[in-house]
Amino acid sequence: MSLNNINTLIKTAFDFIKSKDYINAKECVAKAYDEAKHSNNYSFVSVCMSLNYFLNFSINGADDSNSLEEAAFLANKYEDNSALQINELIKGNVNFCENNKEVALIHYNNALKLAAQNDEYSLADLINTRIKQLQNGMDYSLPTQTDPLVSLVKISRSITALTDIDELLKVIAEETKNAMQADRCTVFLWDKDSNELWSKVALGVENKEIRFPADKGLAGYVVQTGETLNITDAYSDSRFNPEVDKNTGYKTKTILCMPIMNNNHEIIGAFQVLNKIDGIFTKNDEDLLIAIGGSASIALENAQLFDQQLQMYREQKLLFESFIDTLATSVDARDKITAGHSTRVKLYSALIADELDLSAKDKSLLEKAATLHDIGKIGIRDSVLQKDGKLTDEEYKHIQEHVRITHNILNKLYMSPDFRIITEMASSHHEKYDGSGYYRHLKGEEITLGGRILAVADVFDAITSKRHYRDKMPIKNVLGIISDGAGSHFDPNLVDTFLKISLEKIVGVLMSDSAQKISDDDMIILKAHNLYDVKNYSGAEILNENEQKVLDIFNKYYLGQSEKGDSDEA
Repeated sequence: MSLNNINTLIKTAFDFIKSKDYINAKECVAKAYDEAKHSNNYSFVSVCMSLNYFLNFSINGADDSNSLEEAAFLANKYEDNSALQINELIKGNVNFCENNKEVALIHYNNALKLAAQNDEYSLADLINTRIKQLQNGMDYSLPTQTDPLVSLVKISRSITALTDIDELLKVIAEETKNAMQADRCTVFLWDKDSNELWSKVALGVENKEIRFPADKGLAGYVVQTGETLNITDAYSDSRFNPEVDKNTGYKTKTILCMPIMNNNHEIIGAFQVLNKIDGIFTKNDEDLLIAIGGSASIALENAQLFDQQLQMYREQKLLFESFIDTLATSVDARDKITAGHSTRVKLYSALIADELDLSAKDKSLLEKAATLHDIGKIGIRDSVLQKDGKLTDEEYKHIQEHVRITHNILNKLYMSPDFRIITEMASSHHEKYDGSGYYRHLKGEEITLGGRILAVADVFDAITSKRHYRDKMPIKNVLGIISDGAGSHFDPNLVDTFLKISLEKIVGVLMSDSAQKISDDDMIILKAHNLYDVKNYSGAEILNENEQKVLDIFNKYYLGQSEKGDSDEA
């Protein structure tokens, strides 16, 4: 027998395993094992030993033999990816069955990594399914012989924790198929607004939503009438549409189609179960599907409610964020000189947050605080806000009031306790680490972390931005101010963090409102250096060629290509 024939036997064995026909699977594996041993192909021998262990385990329970480890030894010795993958999958299955879920997950992940290299037997989907079962607290599988009570309990347990409607439909369909000992199952939901039935689990087609009018097809018939259809010969029933089989190549034989009803006895969808494996659907199958429908309807309605609440939350979040952007835009409208400042402060703050590895939630709150940090300037007189020259002492005291106004404005907004920190951060961006800032003269860690981050980002953007009454400050002076302010103006740890940010990220913010692009060659150099390098090179009397190149490239983007700045200006 050729190696191709051995491989065909193994693939056939997998098909039998999928349908839980372990006896025929054992026969295929036995033939493949004999031929593999005769051919001295120990990679195939390893595969057969792993499969045989699993089949013995599935039929008889625990297997005390060492064949699984011997199979692993052969797979490693002959460095066969497929043999190793199957061995890891079987170890995952055995540990999953024995409720060693953490160990099972390790083996499944190992198998998945091997599948990424070579998935000859198309096992990646199966492995991912097992991982999802583990992560969702589901059982390994349902019994081969359907026990209605056991099946119902296991299905209920599997679906109660799921809130994603698409995932829930898939799980219900798969578990119902197993419980009913059927080949396929589709779970349709009734969209009453559009009067359509829809599902993402249909006829074996994954990740493709289907929709059709609720008065079409067998599922449409049971939704409209509330009747259950138990068809023993699909092609002899006039209500069956054979065109679907013609288009897919599938052969429908038996069909059990039943409405799904909620606790108010309202129809919310339909089950369509195809091709009973060992004959036709019985009255017991109908009773079991009714019981499954009771559990499924609760889970489906809960998931739909959760989905609606999630959509409402997204809309409220979008409204809140658009409101924040509108407030920030109102400041830009009054003060054209500093337009874009809040956006850049947000971007610099986000870079610092990334360097500190802040959580997504904390980063999001920080970004909102950055967007709103100057909102209090709407309470500052135009004559002061838009003054070209130097401010008088009285004018300077007046403009300092913008942080107090920021606090008062944001404090009047209704926010959850989590969002209250936005007010605290936004109104602390002019506090100084040594306590000499304003308006509350906080010091050190009395200032919220977000406020300390905003202080660095705010000053850096202010002195690196061009105004109509002055040019950008040379980068040497900028970095000197930031560094010298560590411990007095700024949190020294945050200064260190900021200066470690790579130059391509800093340049990205500097160019955020520009059409200018970073060349690929320049990007490589900018990625390899940070602001500390620019500070050191700017202060050095003598630079080598590479150091001078870094400085020139940074200044090209810092000053703008249309401006003629050289390293001496830095």
